[in-house]
Amino acid sequence: MFGASANDAPGTSSSASTSTTASSARADAPVMPHNFVDLSPAEQAAVLREHLHYHAHRYYVLDDPQLPDAEYDRLFQALQAIEAAHPELRTPDSPTQRVLGQVLEGLTPVRHAVPMLSIRTETDTESSGAEAFDARIRRELGLPPEPTPEAPPVEYAAELKFDGLAINLRYEHGHLKQAATRGDGETGEDVTHNVHTIRQIPLHLKGLTAPVLEVRGEIYMRRDDFDKLNEAQRERGEKTFVNPRNTAAGAVRQLDARITAQRPLRFFAYGLGEVQGWDIPPTHSVMLDALAEMGLPVSTDRTVALGATGEQGLVAFHQRIGQARDSLPFDIDGVVYKVNSRALQERLGFVSREPRWAVAHKYPAQEQLTQVEGIDVQVGRTGKLTPVARLKPVFVGGVTVTNATLHNLFELRRKGVRVGDTVIVRRAGDVIPEVVGVVPTGAAGQGGARQPYVPNFRMPTHCPVCNSDVVRERGEMDHRCSGGLFCPAQRKQALLHFAQRRAMDIEGLGEKLVDQLVDSGIVRTLPELYKLGLAKLAALDRMAEKSAQNIVDALEQSKVKATLPRFLFGLGIRHVGETTAKDLAKHFGRMGCEDDGRTGGIMDASLDQLLAVRDVGPVVAQSIRTFFDQAHNRDVVELLYAAGVRWPTHDPSAEADAATLPLFGKTLVLTGTLPTLSRDEAKDMIEAAGGKVAGSVSKKTHYVIAGAEAGSKLEKAQSLGVTVLDEDGLRALLAAGQS
Repeated sequence: MFGASANDAPGTSSSASTSTTASSARADAPVMPHNFVDLSPAEQAAVLREHLHYHAHRYYVLDDPQLPDAEYDRLFQALQAIEAAHPELRTPDSPTQRVLGQVLEGLTPVRHAVPMLSIRTETDTESSGAEAFDARIRRELGLPPEPTPEAPPVEYAAELKFDGLAINLRYEHGHLKQAATRGDGETGEDVTHNVHTIRQIPLHLKGLTAPVLEVRGEIYMRRDDFDKLNEAQRERGEKTFVNPRNTAAGAVRQLDARITAQRPLRFFAYGLGEVQGWDIPPTHSVMLDALAEMGLPVSTDRTVALGATGEQGLVAFHQRIGQARDSLPFDIDGVVYKVNSRALQERLGFVSREPRWAVAHKYPAQEQLTQVEGIDVQVGRTGKLTPVARLKPVFVGGVTVTNATLHNLFELRRKGVRVGDTVIVRRAGDVIPEVVGVVPTGAAGQGGARQPYVPNFRMPTHCPVCNSDVVRERGEMDHRCSGGLFCPAQRKQALLHFAQRRAMDIEGLGEKLVDQLVDSGIVRTLPELYKLGLAKLAALDRMAEKSAQNIVDALEQSKVKATLPRFLFGLGIRHVGETTAKDLAKHFGRMGCEDDGRTGGIMDASLDQLLAVRDVGPVVAQSIRTFFDQAHNRDVVELLYAAGVRWPTHDPSAEADAATLPLFGKTLVLTGTLPTLSRDEAKDMIEAAGGKVAGSVSKKTHYVIAGAEAGSKLEKAQSLGVTVLDEDGLRALLAAGQS
């Protein structure tokens, strides 16, 4: 009964160029009060309702969304939580009580015989979102948390969450009599005249004589058809469209069917509305097969999943579709899971406006539109100069983005980005936001902000931070500052990189403190960190004596907690990440500055010796050699060692073969808080012993290392019979391999 529709939650889609720019925002857009957390529950609920009503109107009625789905969902869930805690605040017109939307003026209202309600959105975009849904279904069905022979996995229908316009097709005795939009869920708009122009939608269903069969699905536009449509628009000198979803929705809701007929619209069926005189199959998947036999298009990207995990589970489906998402011919913003059995659906029923038996599991929105307000140059910790687009704020991938990389001068020129352009910004996962391309002037009202003449961006000849010469090596695409450690920009980044958790883990040494230390001239090089005393730190702005003492303590702890891989990674050598640092440390065993009477080490390794390290190629080897050929870099390492920074070393000739390591081939999972080891320290110890640290527990897990406040991972380990150890048990495992 409920389809996999992007209309299930009023936000933006994941497709390219989906949002409106800030310049097109309505003047009456509500603003979140800065003191929202201090408001009473009633006041918070009122603010949230105002925001949700506004953005739903932008999405459903104007087809002009301003928020991504994830942000709308966050506001919606916040309102749900308040109303659950304070039922007296729940109002009849609350977004949690009814589906939002409105009939467009000029189209005839249609009252839905069966409301087109929405389904719950799972905003956890990781695999754990599927596991949470399965766990909730099993709990509500009274089943044990893990499947057993007596309580096997629940069977689900898993399908795509299409990004188009939800539609209800009413067939009477097999003939299409009416097509209506979702509207507010209770009342939609009659768009029969437009739907008749969509060739994929049959006017007569094969073999159906039932008095009434309402089929629900999604009208959408393929990406290649959208691109061809825009190309034709450009050739005619007319405005181009923003994205496939809005183009499809706008075409369906035209008053003139001749306009709709010119749009390459398509359709997928995924559910039912009112049914009279037709025996509905016992499962959702068989029902879709039956619709396909009648001549209705049904997506083949669907499956019957058994539980959450396993090769045929929801997690596997979510991951497979996520990997194939970019290669699909149409846009999706997630997948949908439904309990397959209609009998179980009826048993589970509904909660408020949503069925308990279905959920939309989203992927992060990846691309949005915004405008370039300027192009700055950022100097990185290695001296690389990167042109960065300064943007009007935009939601991408669940966060507000104000800057996006243009990579280098050559990439910027290739894309033709200039100040004032409307651009597509992409942020996938934790990848740094980047400008994908420029939207042609006039595209769906987005362009046109660029001035008549805007000169090409040019890379500066001198570093914007230290005024040192900017150079570009032969064969390199990047421009770099030649100031090295003399450049404050590189100095700050070098300090932050050195102090980060995955390097020396100097807690409290964050960006604001580093800014003060560098700007005041107190710290100019890495070794000077270890000369900081309580008096110097306490004299800084907003630095209390206790905070200063914490920094001093953290610096002292970093000396004794250092490992060679972390120290090497912390130096910020170009091309040397965590994995390469571990490989170098394992291969050489020492830095070369240690006063242990031995010679050799990473600092003195030749190119040939470096190339003998696993996964170290000519570029990385040359980068390492170049770094240590600079006298000031060797001085930094030696001064740090002289300051008391120490790391365990080993003789390369005595390095154990991988297969002899105590945890070789073993998979371990960490959960809870260990008494003396941080999560990263425990992980380093396990990896050094040849083991692998996984993020979730499965039958392939060998050990679970559990500390205080261990949660669901411990419970799952116990249910699967996986060996559970504490910190002492872990140390015993490691010690056994050294005896």
